[in-house]
Amino acid sequence: MPHAHEPKDELDTLLRRAADGDRDAFAGVYDALAQPVTGLACRILRDSGQAQEVTQDVMIEVWRTADRFRPDLGSAKAWVLTLAHRRAVDRVRSVQASKDREVRAGMLSADRDFDQVAETVEGLDERRRVHRCLAALARLQRVPLVLAYYQGMTCAEVARSLSTPEGTVKSRMRKGLEQLRACLEAGS
Repeated sequence: MPHAHEPKDELDTLLRRAADGDRDAFAGVYDALAQPVTGLACRILRDSGQAQEVTQDVMIEVWRTADRFRPDLGSAKAWVLTLAHRRAVDRVRSVQASKDREVRAGMLSADRDFDQVAETVEGLDERRRVHRCLAALARLQRVPLVLAYYQGMTCAEVARSLSTPEGTVKSRMRKGLEQLRACLEAGS
């Protein structure tokens, strides 16, 4: 039975066999890649329930479309994680579009409640203030915060992506958060 640390060529072979209808080979692909797919989806969606749903959708798509995998263009893992990334981003966009429709519907409603409109305006104002304060931070503080809070990366992932020691990243994030808090409080 394959493991999560499956060698590239072996995983590619399993995926090609799955494309031919080999259920055991697909089980090996699933065992090796379901956890990385869930991790990627969770970082993008920041919701484990939705990440699990995306993982199941992606793995079904892998089973149905395994014949589209081209090993000459990249590894099986890269192909599956690309599918997962697209599916998770689509889910984020879908959820955001749904929220936007609800806000527009609430604003167009003849019997809209003043409090709802006020909350929407306050929320937009708050977002603008956060973006303004983030832009005012030094790049060393801003970039790790954006990666962590907007890209969903952990401190360790931020450190790796910036080729910076994790302790340094944590220190910069802490300083950035302090400056962000001060900026937001000054703007209140």
